[in-house]
Order: sequence, then structure tokens, then C-alpha cells
Amino acid sequence: MPGIRIAIDRGGTFTDVHASIPNRDDLILKLLSVDPQNYNDAPTEGIRRVLEVASHSSIPRGQPLDLRDVESIRMGTTVATNALLERKGERCAFLITKGFKDLLVIGNQARPDIFDLSVTVPAVLYETVVEVDERVTLEAFTEDPDQRRPTDEEIKGDPDLVLGVSKKVVRVLRRPDLDLVRQQLQGLRDQGIRSVSICFMHSYTYPGHELAVAAVAEELGISVSVSAVLQPMIKMVPRGQSATADAYLTPLTRQYTDGFRPGFVGQLEAAESPRCDMMQSDGGLVDFRRFSGLRAILSGPAGGVVGYAQTCYDEKPLIGFDMGGTSTDVSRYAGMYEHVFESVTAGIALQTPQLDINTVAAGGGSRLFWSHGLFKVGPDSAGAHPGPACYRKGGPATVTDANLVLGRLVPECFPRIFGPDENEPLDEAAAREVLVELAKEIERDTQRTLSPEEVALGFLRVANEISTNWWYLEVLGDSTLALLPQLWASVVYYYTDTLPYYRLMEMVEQLRTKAFGQLRDQGIDEATGDEIYVELFLHMHYHGSDTLIMIPQPTAGDQWAFGECFIERHRQEFGFSLPRDVCIGDVRLRAVGRKRGTGERSLPPSKQLEALSSIQGPAAEAKFMTKKVYFEQHGWQSTPVYRLETLPVGNRLVGPALIIDKTQTILVTPGAKATVLKSHIVIDIIPESSASASDPVVRTVDPVQLSVFGHRFMGIAEQMGRTLQKTSVSTNIKERLDFSCAIFSGDGQLVANAPHVPVHLGSMQYAVLWQHDYWKDKLKEGDVLVSNHPICGGTHLPDLTVITPVFHDGKIVFYVASRGHHADIGGISAGSLPPNSTELWQEGAAIESIHLVRDGVFDEEAVREHLLIRPAQYPGCSGARNLSDNMADLRAQTGANQKGDPINRPAAAGFYMKAIQENAEIAVRRLLKETHQKFGGQTLKAVDYMDDGSPICLSIDINGKEGTAVFDFTGTGPEVYGSTNAPTSVTYSAIIYVLRCLVKEDIPLNQGCLNPINVIMPPRTILSPSADAAIVGGNCVTSQRVTDVILRCFDACAASQGCLNNLTFGTSSRLNPDGSYTPGYGYYETIAGGAGAGPGWHGTDGVHVHMTNTRITDCEVFERRYPCMVRSVGLRNGSGGAGQYKGGEGCVREIESRKPLSVSILSDRRSHAPYGLQGGEDGAMGRNLFVKDDRTINLGPKNTIRANPGDRVIIMTPGGGGGWGDAREAKQEINGAKPVQHQRAMGSVAAINAAQHSN
Repeated sequence: MPGIRIAIDRGGTFTDVHASIPNRDDLILKLLSVDPQNYNDAPTEGIRRVLEVASHSSIPRGQPLDLRDVESIRMGTTVATNALLERKGERCAFLITKGFKDLLVIGNQARPDIFDLSVTVPAVLYETVVEVDERVTLEAFTEDPDQRRPTDEEIKGDPDLVLGVSKKVVRVLRRPDLDLVRQQLQGLRDQGIRSVSICFMHSYTYPGHELAVAAVAEELGISVSVSAVLQPMIKMVPRGQSATADAYLTPLTRQYTDGFRPGFVGQLEAAESPRCDMMQSDGGLVDFRRFSGLRAILSGPAGGVVGYAQTCYDEKPLIGFDMGGTSTDVSRYAGMYEHVFESVTAGIALQTPQLDINTVAAGGGSRLFWSHGLFKVGPDSAGAHPGPACYRKGGPATVTDANLVLGRLVPECFPRIFGPDENEPLDEAAAREVLVELAKEIERDTQRTLSPEEVALGFLRVANEISTNWWYLEVLGDSTLALLPQLWASVVYYYTDTLPYYRLMEMVEQLRTKAFGQLRDQGIDEATGDEIYVELFLHMHYHGSDTLIMIPQPTAGDQWAFGECFIERHRQEFGFSLPRDVCIGDVRLRAVGRKRGTGERSLPPSKQLEALSSIQGPAAEAKFMTKKVYFEQHGWQSTPVYRLETLPVGNRLVGPALIIDKTQTILVTPGAKATVLKSHIVIDIIPESSASASDPVVRTVDPVQLSVFGHRFMGIAEQMGRTLQKTSVSTNIKERLDFSCAIFSGDGQLVANAPHVPVHLGSMQYAVLWQHDYWKDKLKEGDVLVSNHPICGGTHLPDLTVITPVFHDGKIVFYVASRGHHADIGGISAGSLPPNSTELWQEGAAIESIHLVRDGVFDEEAVREHLLIRPAQYPGCSGARNLSDNMADLRAQTGANQKGDPINRPAAAGFYMKAIQENAEIAVRRLLKETHQKFGGQTLKAVDYMDDGSPICLSIDINGKEGTAVFDFTGTGPEVYGSTNAPTSVTYSAIIYVLRCLVKEDIPLNQGCLNPINVIMPPRTILSPSADAAIVGGNCVTSQRVTDVILRCFDACAASQGCLNNLTFGTSSRLNPDGSYTPGYGYYETIAGGAGAGPGWHGTDGVHVHMTNTRITDCEVFERRYPCMVRSVGLRNGSGGAGQYKGGEGCVREIESRKPLSVSILSDRRSHAPYGLQGGEDGAMGRNLFVKDDRTINLGPKNTIRANPGDRVIIMTPGGGGGWGDAREAKQEINGAKPVQHQRAMGSVAAINAAQHSN
């Protein structure tokens, strides 16, 4: 029977097969992906079973299958995904420009979890790294005020100047010695390594050196992944990680396809063999011979997105929801496939086209916990083994068990594949038993008795609270259809509005020719009626910004009006446009081939519903069985169960009901209506009744409601952060993510603080409390305040806090606030971070309290007065140097605060605000009681010293009975005549940060954490300075020393680098002789170092620690924008303190100036080393060097210099202290190789959330 089409989804646990057989119903099969006792390969076995059904004959296993009746095979597979998640790829090496061998280890220097003292980071994929002595750089830079670029004559006259792919002028500094490269590669081959990746600096625009080295590797029989070929995009770190991922995974995908082919006659190579295509991460198909590891990572979930887009879209946006055992994939379709080109997958930053699929760490196997008075769901999973408790293998309580206990699963319809021998049904008794144990645990803690059903329902409510649905929701099942071969091609380009269109169109035509040729090679033939259509995209951004937006070619009007489309899209996305040049980051062309007779869309659900001639209830005989199902507000309900295949089109079921088929169970809740269509089931859900949405007075704490409100409060703070990031203008807020958002109770106490910048965690509360006490009852609805003064809860002056009171019935029910680091607020130096300031006024505008918005009107004049006029009245000072950016970011903060008021039950919300604080307080009291017992009730003491000799002293006395403590900083040094004084709020931030780290649970961050703590800070010390003291270094440097001292008291870990290593450079604006004005520019970065060792872990190398976690600019972006060259970036070997557990290595960052610059460094731990603990040795102190001609000058911890072309600054950051034993007893675990629970995919939403949580 010719014409059979087979589609296969090979997952980690199950393989699903969908076969379209002419003149017959579609065939759906499900089998185990791994079952060595019965078959070697699940897809081959699935095809064998399809052929048996189609031919009505028995086909023995083990013999090659005859595919003459098969028209096509299409397959998605998780082979590459699982290899990346489990770190089971091919041994490979990484070739990189000399001086950058540790670049991928350091990455963006941010730690994934700010509260993880062990700093667990993903391991690199390569086994060894080889440095190749080559180097190029860009001859011009975008921040050049003069905008000078080499002329054509200069390029022709200099053999070291070449024109890159992107038409940028590239200077070749060193060409690779290919004979030496051959020796290096032969050495790798002798070690048994057969796969390498290559990533050289600026190869995205000048790939010549990579291609030359790749040719040598291929001559030696080594598989090569070339970053400039795979994805020629700027940013060396993700491009290098992408190339390494390809080298790590492609041998496995080739091995898999090579192992698949022998199962068929002709091994899929014969003329009569059917076409075999593999699903790629971007939603397109590719011939199995071209299937690569980098493009295969989302092969499985991409098929689901294409499936629902083809079957369900009807001009309204859809949300796809694909829940698996350990995670859930969420995606969106609004008429076009939404792609991301940079993402984090399984902990690895990748540059490759992928459908925008966001993975949430919650699935049927997500574990259920009762922890610190809250219901917790995930992220830990029971996995496939042992699986949920009901799998009969001793597993824990999971979401699946909760659904089973509530009657929402039908065990009779599940295969008997459970238990040790995999021959038993689901075990409902085991599921109920683990829920009963949870109910007992809850009763012990709360004295509240809950039934197993109430506990199960509570966990499901908490799981549902995490998800928000704004569009139609389509649950992915076994819908398979004709998928489209697709091909991406790209080239990088940069331009302002002077780019000639002919040059752009010339590049587009080159890409079109290349893409068409590759599609034709894959069997797309226009002569036979196949179609090829093209989509053109420009990746665009404003000059001076690294925020890129992918703009598709306009379909109406001027098809080349990309600039106008970008400006409008930017306004829609971020709420504003800028009077700046628009630049192209890269050009992309997507060619899609469609075979004749494939890809027809079915009618969307709304059209099928309209086409129904009649709607009736199901026949009595359609009911398969009746079972009891538990529902909220209804309890146990007698619920009919139907098999989907027995329900004809036009049947409408009124809930409660269960509909089952071979692969899914559909729950229809009471009152909801489910209508059966040809290819869909449409469920109309009854809106929540007004009674359930009322706001009654709450008098007792419901643990389920407490958990729900806890998630809701945190979700609001995180949504505020997402809004602020999107609508802000400045690099500091939008790209470095230097901001925080929080919710406060009606009396100003912290309720929920999204885990943004650690130094903001506890300090922002004191800004809100000060304003609450200052204004009393004078605030009105529509008022918004701004403040940054240290006596008013500020940290340092660039951090402006915007505070909005939220009213109900004329009273303030709570506050919301956002704090953002503004790039410049005036003072004696650009950037408002002078390393040697001695008075507060030198650091910029200091605002105690003004109305930013009064009666709903934004007060621009007040902002101008306080940011521009007043700071300039001091000697040697300027007002804010870019007031328009300050205004825009303050508006963004105001708008973000407006997102903090979606609570429609203020009375209940107010009650649970207090309950959430009490919940956090209980967790901290428990910690203090355990600490008191651990140390035998003795006073905990520690002291450390700033580089100027100022001591930071702390003694902690704990009341073991009540779980309270006194933190006494008596003995701390006096206020200094310098910039390292720290406002009191900074110390509170350090305390709440340490307590949260030591609790080691995801407790809410709020005032409750500090309620058991009494803090003594004598006035006029470095931790409690006078109102006019300089403080800019207190936030950046002293905060780290306070944190180390607190951790030392608790004997928690050795000292980390204890510094942010603040580096700034730039030029001042100038007035030219002709009267014109040339603007200046500035750059600011913080540099990572070594983390301290702990009891059971080595300190991590090259990461930010404790009170900061901001990212560092990629080296290629850095050199594109600024007149500097990064000479080297690496780990400072030997800087970590020795011990049984070794301290993390610091970093070395060497930067060469190419034009005159003013350079400042603000740092510490240059005189006092990071200490070791429990027998460990100290880490190395940091050093700041200035290399000028033949001189090497020690800059000390804080300095400002004038650098000329050729001068270099070398920042050597401190290492972490070692600990817990002699170095001779050192553990051999490799830093960075600690086990990490990776998410499969991280699309745009997940990336924003992760960036906030790691920042």
C-alpha cells in the first residue's frame, strides 16, 4: 500500500509514532524508547509495527525493513537534548585565541543562584583547550565621538588591514602558524580526541583564521565545528559555547542516524528509499545526513509547536503547553513562528535559531514538599526512575500522585508497566500513602488537620498559581502533520542610516542563492510543483545599545522600510523610541521548502465549531465507566468517563467528566462544556463566581492560601522587574540588570523582594520605612516619591528608589518600590563613582524625598532641579550628564511600580502579607536555634580589615530558646575620610542575604527574616557614617567585607574575593574651537574573582560573589564599542587558597588603550588577603597594575590615571580562601563540574526570569 507517511517523536521515556495510511484511519503507537530485551531501536520498531498493520502480515524483528510503500519518514528526537542534559557527549577540544583559554569557564561571570554559597555552575563541554597564537581587532569603534574610519587608500596601503564579511575594517595583529597548529592538533589526535571546535576573536566578521585552522584539522581526520560557519554573530562567549556544543553533540547525532539506517533495505540511500527528515530546533526539517548536534537540541519539542500552529491558529494568539514528566514546555504562536537566536539550553549559552520555547521545571513527576510552612512544587523531579510513588518503585509524592488521589487519572486505562518487573498497574494506595504522610507533616507544624484530598488539591493550586494564561491554551498531544523543510542563513553587518540599499540587496541575493541551492539538494524541486518561499529578517538595535530586535521584512507598503518597523516595534516592546541611529547586527534569510501536496492546514477550532450542524449530548452507551473525582468547592463527584474514539463530532459534554484516549486524559471540571470536533476538543470554562472572588475578613492562616499568596507576591515583584527591564533606556538597568523591585506592607515593611541585586535585598525596606514615617498621612492616590540619600535608606547615590503607595478605600494598603542604578547623577566624575571622594556632595545628587509624580502628573521640573541644577552648584561638580536618560529611567520605574497593583482582594492580601513575614521569621528562628546548638551556645565572633586598616568587628549572641540574636558591630573602625563608608542599610542587606543563604530553602525575602535580629551599630563608624560622609565605595566594597565577616561568625565558608573590582574609563565632553560640541562617553564594569571554599565544596573560579552579580561585557562587543583592546581574560592560577577544599581562582583582565582615556579603579583586598578557614590557607590578594612603556606601576586599590595609546591596565582579582583541612588532604573534584540540574530549554521569558534571579 504505497503512500504511507510516518512521523516519529522519540522522547527520553516514550517514542510516539503516527502513521498516515491511505484509505485507513491514522495509526498511533506508543512504545518505550529503550527496551533492549525486545528491540534495539524504538523508531525502527515503530516503523516495523506500522508496516505490519499496513500489510496485514507479520514482519520478524531483526531483518532490514522494506520501505517501498513508505513515502516519507519524519522524526524529532531528544538524543542531542538528553546528551547535553546528562553531559554524555563526545570527547572534544576547544581551540581559541591565545590569551583567552579560560573564557568559557568565566562566561558572563554571573552565578546562576545568588543564594548558593557553593556557587554551582555548569561544567564546560570540552575536555581540553588549545590556545592558537592569532589575533585580529576592529580598526574603528562605535563610541568614537569623531566617528573616524580608515579610508580606502589606507586599507590598500596597509597589508594588515582587511575588509571583513560585515564590511568592517579589521586589523590583523598575528596570523596563525599553521605548522605549529598541525602539531597541536596531532597532539589532540594522539590523545584520542576526534572532534574539535574553533572560536577566534572577531571571527564573525573575519573568519579567515578559523577556516585555515579547520582545513588543517580536516586533513588530520578530525571533525571540526567552526563558530564563524555555524553562526556568525558577535559575542564570543555564546558563539564559542555554540561551536563547542556542536562538536560535543554532532558525533552523537551522526552515530544515531548511522545506527538507524541499517534497519532498512538500502540503508535509506537507495533510489527507491523514502525521504527521511529530522526535525530541527527552529521548527524545520532537514535531511538526516545534514542533521547536526547544534540544530538538534530542541528537535523534540519543536514538532509540537509546529503541530499546534498548523492545526489550531485562527487569527488569535495561542499558548502551547506541553507537559512532560519532569518539565513543561510553553510557547506562543500568533501567526508567525517566534524564534530566539541566543538562548540558554541545559546550562549552555547558544547562538542558533530555535523556536522560542520556555521550559518550566514542573511536570507530572515534579516532587511535592512541605517546607517552612509552605506548599512547594518542584523543581526537583522523581524522574522516570523511581518515578512517582504510584509507579510502585518507592518514589516520592509528585503531581501525578496528587492527580491520582483526586481521581483525575483512570488506572484501568494505563498500561501495566509499573513495579519492579514492569507488569503491574498504577498504585493508588501508594499515592494516597505519601499524601497522608504530607498531611501528617502539615498537622505537626500547623496543628491543622487536612485530608489527603485537600493536601493534593492544595499542591495543584500552588502549581497552577505559577502559570498565567493570557491566550488560548492548546495542549500538545499526538497531532502530527506535514512539516516544512527550513533553512537559516546569516551574515553579520553593521550600518547607520547611510547604508546603500544595493549593498544590502546584494548580500540578500547571495544568501538566497545559497539557501535555494541547499534546499534543492534536499529534494525540493520547483519543476515538480514544490514551493520555496523566503523570509528576510534584520537583527536591529539602536546605536549604543546591545538590545537587538529581530525585524521581519514588511509585507505591506515599502518592503525595505525596516528602520520604521524597528522604531515602531521598539516603541511597542519597550514603550519608547530614541533619537539615535538604527544599526543592523546581522542579516538573516530563511528559505522554506514545501513539498507538493503537503502542509495543508486543517480548519481552526472556531471554524470547525461554526460548521457543526447540530450539537447533542453523548449517547448513554458512550460512557465507559463512572468514577469518583474530587473537585474544589464540590468535593467528591460521581464523574462519567468516556473514550474519545466513541464520541462523534458534535457531542457536547457538561462537566464533571473525564475523556481518555491512548495518550491523554482530559478533565472537564464541573460546569465546563467540552465539544468534540474533528481534530480538537474545545472546552468552555465557567468563569470564577463572584462569591469565590469576594474579599472576606480572614482570621486564620490557611497553609494553601499562604503558599498561593507567597507565589503571587513574588510573581508581582518579578513582573515589576520584567517591566522595568523592558521599558528602561540605560545600559545599567536594561542590559546589566542593576535594579531591584519589591512589595511592602501598609506600614512600610518588606513583604516580597524579587531576588535581583543582593545589596538591595534588605536595604530598600529602610527607604520605604523612612518615607512612610516622613509623610505620615499626607500622601494621596497618584503620588510617587523618589529618594537616594543614605540617611533615608539609600545605598549609594546612583541607586534611585521610586516608591508608590497603593490605596484602597482612601488608605494605604501597601507600597511598591523599584531601585535602579542610574549611569550618572552628577558629581566630580563621570559615572558618579569617584574612587577618592571624601564628601557626599562629590558623588552627585543627594535626594531625601521629592514627589516624582503628584496627583498623577510627572514633575519634570523637580527632577531637573535635583539632578541637574543643585549638584552643579558644588565646586568641581557637574549636574547629571545625561538627564534625558535619567528622566526616561525614572518614568520606567514609575511604570514598573504600576505593575505592582493587580491584587483584587486587598483585605486578604494584607492579612497574608503579615502571615508571609511570620513564615520567614519562623524559618530564621529555626536556623538560629540550630546554630546555637551547633556552637554550644557560645558567642560567635569575627573581625576583618579594610585595606586602609579599618576593622569590621562583629559578635553574635544567640538566644537558643527563642531563636533570636543580637548582631553587635561594636569595635568597628570610625568613619573614614574616603569613599568606603557604608550606610546602615547596606549592613542590613548583608545580614538578610547571609540568613537566606544559610537557611538553604526558598523562603520569602522580607522583614520577617530580620524580626528575630537586633542590630547594634555604634554611630559615626564606617558602618554608620554621618550624613555628609562619602559612601560610593561602601556599597561596592565595604558591603562585601561585612558579608564575609557575618559568614565567618557562622563558620559557613572561607572569605571570597571580597570586592567588586569596579573599573571605569571614558572621556569628557568638549567644546570645539568652531563652537560645536563633542560628547564624551564612559564605560563601567565589575570584575569577577574567586569564591571561598566551604565545608564540602571547593570555591568556584572566576565568578561574582555575594553582594553583586552583574554581568560583564563580551570581549567582541567591548572592542566594537570602545577604543580599547582586551589583551587577555583568564583565571589567575594559584590565587585560590590551599586546603582540603581549595579556594576559587581569581581573574586576570588586561586592557590596552588605543586612545587617550581617563581610567579609574575602585577595589579592595589589595592589602588584606581573603582568609582561609578551618586549616585552609588564605587566597591571594588582588593587584592593579599600570603598564606604561617600560614601566609597571602598582596603582593600589583606588586610583585614577590618564592612559595613552599602548598603555595597559592589568586587574588581578583576589582568589577565594581555602578551608576545612590541610592542602595535603585536598579533594580532587574539579571546580565547575558540580552536579547541576539543567533546564532543557530557556526561551525569551525564561531567560529574562533567569537573568533576574541570577543578578
